[in-house]
Amino acid sequence: MEKRVLTTESGAPVADNQNSATAGIGGPLLIQDQHLLEKLARFNRERIPERVVHARGSGAYGHFEVTDDVTAYTKAAFLSEVGKRTELFTRFSTVADSLGGADAVRDPRGFAVKFYTEEGNYDLVGNNTPVFFVKDPVKFPDFIHSQKRDPFTGRQEPDNVWDFWAHSPEATHQVTWLFGDRGIPASYRHMNGYGSHTYLWTNAEGGAFFVKYHFKTNQGVRCLSAEQAAEVAGTDPTSHQTDLLQAIERGVHPSWTLYVQIMPAAEAADYRFNPFDLTKVWPHADYPLRRVGRMVLDRNPENVFAEVEQAAFSPNNFVPGIGPSPDKMLQGRLFAYADAQRYRLGVNHTQLPVNAPRATAADNYGRDGLMATRNGSRHDRNYEPNSYAGPSQTGRALSAALAVSGHTGTHPAPAHVKDDDFFQAGELYRLMTQEERGRLVANIAGSLSQVSREDVVERNLAHFHAADPDYGRRVEEAVRALRED
Repeated sequence: MEKRVLTTESGAPVADNQNSATAGIGGPLLIQDQHLLEKLARFNRERIPERVVHARGSGAYGHFEVTDDVTAYTKAAFLSEVGKRTELFTRFSTVADSLGGADAVRDPRGFAVKFYTEEGNYDLVGNNTPVFFVKDPVKFPDFIHSQKRDPFTGRQEPDNVWDFWAHSPEATHQVTWLFGDRGIPASYRHMNGYGSHTYLWTNAEGGAFFVKYHFKTNQGVRCLSAEQAAEVAGTDPTSHQTDLLQAIERGVHPSWTLYVQIMPAAEAADYRFNPFDLTKVWPHADYPLRRVGRMVLDRNPENVFAEVEQAAFSPNNFVPGIGPSPDKMLQGRLFAYADAQRYRLGVNHTQLPVNAPRATAADNYGRDGLMATRNGSRHDRNYEPNSYAGPSQTGRALSAALAVSGHTGTHPAPAHVKDDDFFQAGELYRLMTQEERGRLVANIAGSLSQVSREDVVERNLAHFHAADPDYGRRVEEAVRALRED
């Protein structure tokens, strides 16, 4: 086999890749050594800004196959018939830690899916929990700052973590999830995924339905105890990455069954709590799960940087038949996610192979910017409308229109009859076995007992008491015992 020739970035052959050019034997380096300078400069720029959240991630390619007819609820083409397959890319991640963090930690997991549909890419960006800590995007930067490494100590501080939660009672439901048995998945393959937000489906007749997505793992849910996680994180920080990679390489293809909960749009206004509140779930007794299809991951990326680090997801990537709801957190993320990728990767990040449409082609008047690869020719015009053969609008809305009314202002979310920050956290606690409750209490107490301020401890204990008297009593007793040691 003929050997390939090593070249510079401009394609010129490299004569010597072992020795730098010098002024005589043993002399100083020469600035004319273009290969050396290019190589060092290129090396200095190998890293791009990591994601502020969801920095540590893994991904894989696969497909989604429709198993059940949902055309009564959505006109999305990739869901249009039973048996239809759509290529996809999925990225899993931890939320709070940096790119160098360990996988086996107590933290929510990102669960993002990019469907390469014939109507464009559809991004479903969720977590492995059906709820979240806050319900308004204006609180999100503060929440993340409280969970990230402290600017003085350089580590995650229990004082910061619990102080924010003390002032955010709506976080009690997610805190109960996080410190429960499902707070540390054993692997990415063994956890469920949720769209978490409420989305809008529209059918061919214009009928509107609010939906929530549930990806149920077909491998079974498996989790780690705090003690097991500490051992795994210390011996193999990349445990989840390793597990996903090796499973797919040996032909064990993980899969998830997608279900949705469907609420006719007309029922939202009078539902007993705000259906667009990200801190709450819809009880299955009210809106049962309906099966949609099956996601299978069967191919690893060839290059983690190019295909996992540069993978860009945004919940504003909708397709006809799917749109946003009035969920305030979702509305904020429609801007924030896409803007984060423009910052990290540049305005042309959608032209990267992992992000580009595959079953169709992007055709618009976007031009120029860093790393532009799709600029058109002299026969194309870069404005619209025009008298030439450029692309034009369809006039067909992606999803149904939602009625709005009232005055502008910084309003709290509308109160429904049963809106409450603590009831569902209590419901979750009461669903647990006595053994699960014991582990939940021990996990919370182990963290909350490290807080230095007594008033912050008391505020948080009040939240657990409000969720369930037994829950509050047991956490309080456990925290007191640890603080007295």
